[in-house]
Amino acid sequence: MANFIAAAPPKYQQLRGGGMFSSSDDSAMLNQIQTIHAPDGREIDVKPLLHVIENIMNHSGPTAKVSQGQLVDAIEEKVFHDGLGEMLELVSHTINKISCEMSCKCLGGSDAHATTLAIFHLLASYTWEAKVVIALAAFAVNYGEFWLVAQLYLTNPLAKSVGLLKQLPEILERGDSLKPKFEAFTTLIQAMLDVTACIVEFNELPAQYIAPDTPALLTAKGHIPVAVYWTIRSIVACASQMMNLVGMGHEYIASTTEAWELSSLAHKLSNIHSHLQKQLALCYQHVDENRHIEAYQTLVRLFETPHIDNTKILRALIYAREDQLPLIDGSTKRRVSIDVLRRKIVLLFISDLDLAQDEIFILQQMYTDARQNPTRDESQYEVVWLPVVDRSTPWDSEKQTRFETLQAMMPWYSVFHPSQLDPAVVKYIKEAWHFNKKLLLVVLDPQGRVVNHNAIHMLLIWGSLAFPFTSLREEGLWKEETWRMDLLADSVHPSLFNWITEGKYICLYGGEDLEWIRRFTVSLKAVAKSANIPLEILYVGKSNRREKIQRINSIISAEQLSHIMPDVTLNWFFWVRLESMWHSKMQHSKSPDTDTIVQEIVKMLSFDGGDQGWAVISRSSEEMAKANADVMLKSLARFDQWRGRAAEVGFVPALNENLQDLRSPHHCNRLILPSTAGKIPERVVCAECGRPMEKFFMYRCCTD
Repeated sequence: MANFIAAAPPKYQQLRGGGMFSSSDDSAMLNQIQTIHAPDGREIDVKPLLHVIENIMNHSGPTAKVSQGQLVDAIEEKVFHDGLGEMLELVSHTINKISCEMSCKCLGGSDAHATTLAIFHLLASYTWEAKVVIALAAFAVNYGEFWLVAQLYLTNPLAKSVGLLKQLPEILERGDSLKPKFEAFTTLIQAMLDVTACIVEFNELPAQYIAPDTPALLTAKGHIPVAVYWTIRSIVACASQMMNLVGMGHEYIASTTEAWELSSLAHKLSNIHSHLQKQLALCYQHVDENRHIEAYQTLVRLFETPHIDNTKILRALIYAREDQLPLIDGSTKRRVSIDVLRRKIVLLFISDLDLAQDEIFILQQMYTDARQNPTRDESQYEVVWLPVVDRSTPWDSEKQTRFETLQAMMPWYSVFHPSQLDPAVVKYIKEAWHFNKKLLLVVLDPQGRVVNHNAIHMLLIWGSLAFPFTSLREEGLWKEETWRMDLLADSVHPSLFNWITEGKYICLYGGEDLEWIRRFTVSLKAVAKSANIPLEILYVGKSNRREKIQRINSIISAEQLSHIMPDVTLNWFFWVRLESMWHSKMQHSKSPDTDTIVQEIVKMLSFDGGDQGWAVISRSSEEMAKANADVMLKSLARFDQWRGRAAEVGFVPALNENLQDLRSPHHCNRLILPSTAGKIPERVVCAECGRPMEKFFMYRCCTD
């Protein structure tokens, strides 16, 4: 390419190598055209005319093929739908004058710059974008006529006669030798169209979202006059060479200088277009930012305004055209309108595409149970999945497949596609509702008011009993609760409530050390037999150890050491429910340092955060004993020492007394706080010694 440029005539080397907008020639030229520029204030929409020009150029050239019907249909569509006819009445005379000006000056061998300035004089009263589009239209008339005759020459008698007068046969006979010439024409014409379209696009930027003094727009407006000049200068060059081609017939020989002129002008316009495109992208970014700010503020005001029902709020959250059904009904897999949610309590299920199947499975069970008796008050709510996706990366087939897979698993409603969540809505979800990739369940009442910013915790704790899922209901439920086995374990095992009702002793235990599990379960069974108490033992595992817990479950079951969860998902649910209790309690407890339930939850989470096994033994709501592996096993080994006390005060109280004697006064727990959505408190006290715990951030990879 360097040698190619070096071989060019000097003035075209300068044209190719010079700056886009900074050369001294451009500065002098800019002063000239600015002096001529005298717009009369008329605003003309030139976009319809540009569409017709593009149509002409796209269907012109030696390789273009198009039926007459296609061209007529395209033009008629623009005439009737874009008001092209009315606009042409205003500019057709100017188009004809410029066409004549180019024909006369180009055939007369006039200087290209002088001809360009003459065209600027004819266009003095028009805006910059109108100047370049009208000039391009004048060239398109002549260029299009030439190729129309060429395309119809062999089939239309009129075209044949006109072609003979234009010496078309001679030109067509030399098609191979003129191929580089036509290719240069095509390249330059495309460059002219690109720059023109870009200039017009600047004029169409919405004024309400971008001020005239915006830096990117100011920069572009400063360069547009030069871009208009070089586009019209290129039009003159194309017109001149077309005139020479038609006028000289078989005597015409394309010179190297002419080829370089077209090539150099195309290079110049390509650079200009690239620079303008960068400024246009900055302008669009500015427009989008302001549009999103406005949309976000509108959404904020909408949530602060009372409404008769929830449909206005839901339509603001879920975008859809008037002819679209924006939701998918999970039960029928059919598209439905937002009206199906009118005046209902709506739980907005918000997540990204990394949603765990365990989370869907548990919520699916709760949702399905609620639908078993649709007449109950607790069943009068709907769920809608709003998937928040990362728009900084392209939406590809992998993401689409993941979305469809998750959507197919959900029995509730979901948006038809994640793109229906406007960026302003995503911003609102993140900033107003504090969504941070973790599952969120925002509750709207029948009027569209937010009555709970995240009901996921209370739903995991109490299920449908949490209806209508308001923050007030959550606070009321905690006031009624005490720390007991059925709160701790709920429905993690189908027989649990029967064991409680029958007055049996229940032991929950966890950990990953199989040897300790074997020793502990054998020892506990022996003690229970010796104490003559009915006992059921249930292994609840450890959080975030799915595969390992599955293997341990298999061994426990094979060796009949204890009961296990019917599904490993319920092991996960036991711990995530405890985490939900912690978050929920921290939001509603006025004094968490002295709140018994908070302290018991912290103890359980401390067990999970430790490396040892642990056990909890309970019989009634008032009796519960717990300890880590070593202490519990040591206490069971010493059962003969506290057997009498067990007969006197009961097995669990006696066990508690013995555990207290065995605990080291300096022993404290390690607490790994759950990572689910919620506020992390500044102060958490140790459940053992009552002193404030140090706060650390821990990132843990749960690989086996």
